[in-house]
Amino acid sequence: MSSPHVLVVDDTHVDRHVVSMALMRHNVRVTAVESVMQALMFLDSEHDVDMIVSDYCMPDMTGYNLLMEVKKSPKLAHLPVVIAFSDNIPERIRKCLDGGAKDYILKPVKIVDVPRIMNYI
Repeated sequence: MSSPHVLVVDDTHVDRHVVSMALMRHNVRVTAVESVMQALMFLDSEHDVDMIVSDYCMPDMTGYNLLMEVKKSPKLAHLPVVIAFSDNIPERIRKCLDGGAKDYILKPVKIVDVPRIMNYI
C-alpha cells in the first residue's frame, strides 16, 4: 500500500514546513501550497489526495472557505479536512466542525497531533 498523501495549505512558510515535517515523520507524502486558490487548482488536477490540513487564517480566503469549496464538490466532498488554528477561538472551531471539518489542531502542530488526525484517512 502506498503512503497516504496529504495536502497542506498555509500561507506561512514556517507553518507549512512544520506541518509537512511532522507528517513526513509518519511516512506521509505531503504537497504543500500557500493559498486556498493554489489548493483548489491542485485538487482540480490531482486525484490521489487522502486528506487536507489547512490553516484557518489566510489572506483572500480562509480555511473555512476551502472547507466549503471541498464539501460542495461531488469530486472532493469525501476528503477529510482538518483545520489548524493559531488562536483557540471556540466560535471559529465550532463553525468549521459544523461545516464538515473532521477535526482541528492548534498551532504549532506537534508530532503527537499526527496519529490522531491520520485516523481520518
